[in-house]
Amino acid sequence: MDDTGLPQAWEVRHSNSKNLPYYFNAVDKVSRWEPPQGTDTEKLKKYMATHHSGSQGLNTARPEGKIRAAHLLVKHRDSRRPASWREAQITRTKEDAMSIIKAHEQKIKSGATTLGELAMSESDCSSARKRGDLGYFGKGDMQQEFEEAAFGLQPGQMSSVVETASGLHLIERLE
Repeated sequence: MDDTGLPQAWEVRHSNSKNLPYYFNAVDKVSRWEPPQGTDTEKLKKYMATHHSGSQGLNTARPEGKIRAAHLLVKHRDSRRPASWREAQITRTKEDAMSIIKAHEQKIKSGATTLGELAMSESDCSSARKRGDLGYFGKGDMQQEFEEAAFGLQPGQMSSVVETASGLHLIERLE
């Protein structure tokens, strides 16, 4: 088996409901979206690129009442869970996070890059490995501010910065 870079007893599993990989400790029966402390992030990136990238489910028809969107998330120290696959502990201020996401927004608006390209390396969400693609979701599936912004977009449109308990988002409606 390939080395995941995860500490002993931890493994990568796949969430069927979110269509995303997550981390599970088979001894403690604990699961989490972010890699546990002690993870070798370089090994994990290689493992995830090999085993958990790609576009599962993109050929399915859109479920009734649901939309598909991608996002780029920048967390800050006051976020609900100030950790991500990129950083075990996020210490930046909300103001610093806003500066970062505004710079990302400008790069995307200028045409220098796309939200999906930028999300792969810069998003603090585990959806980064899928270019920020969150798959299909309906009303009530996401935090209210996120949902209102996403459902208010037309396919191909990108939101301005949206603030939720998770952090700061740029959202692109895909379908």
